[in-house]
Amino acid sequence: MTDVPANGHAYLDFNSPLSDAKSYQLINGLHPLAGATVVDYGCGWGELLLRAVEHEPTARGLGVDSDEHAVRRGRATIAARGRSAHVSLEPADVTTWRGPAADVTICVGASHAWGGTAQALAALRERTRPGGRLLLGEGFWERPPTERALGIFGDTVPGDLAELVDLALDSGFRLLALTTATPDEWDDFESRWCAGRERWLLEHPEHPEAASVRAIVDEHRDGWLKGYRGSLGFAYLTLART
Repeated sequence: MTDVPANGHAYLDFNSPLSDAKSYQLINGLHPLAGATVVDYGCGWGELLLRAVEHEPTARGLGVDSDEHAVRRGRATIAARGRSAHVSLEPADVTTWRGPAADVTICVGASHAWGGTAQALAALRERTRPGGRLLLGEGFWERPPTERALGIFGDTVPGDLAELVDLALDSGFRLLALTTATPDEWDDFESRWCAGRERWLLEHPEHPEAASVRAIVDEHRDGWLKGYRGSLGFAYLTLART
């Protein structure tokens, strides 16, 4: 669409409900990072990966994502922050891209690429060296889902939080740390997701694509507020590969 934001990510720092403070909490939980190779599968524009390498300059980061728009955004940010020698992003299918097993792997909100959480954990275990760490960001049901929530997410949510942790343990990992998104983080994330298109609509109310853009935002907001708000949780599991 001409002059229309390519997606709802323009005002997001991360493509998940994650605050600045919690991002650094997660990075600290991945130590030791000195000299580590960090690979982020489904990195988007790579903000979390970039912060990890900024936090430990001797680490090297590689992000993989199929969204070329996000990769271009990430590369520009990496260059602007002077980290091009330390972090690189590749546009590729995360399920087929292969490299050496990493010291640290990251996969936040991208398990659907493999067809589900169990399949993603199996693939990520192969891509993490023995004793290495995996940061997994994944949805779970905090409360029984509504019919509308099930219609949006289907069977992509693995169950409640305990079931998610059990699945990780059964997949060959041990749990080092666990935290979940707060209601404020969720509301901030969903509001920012809508903000790019809403602000565009204010500036282009008569644009030929305005009706379709408005419909996208309305559908998303209704799904959030009338469907999964308060029932869908998001967990960050710091795992060690056994």
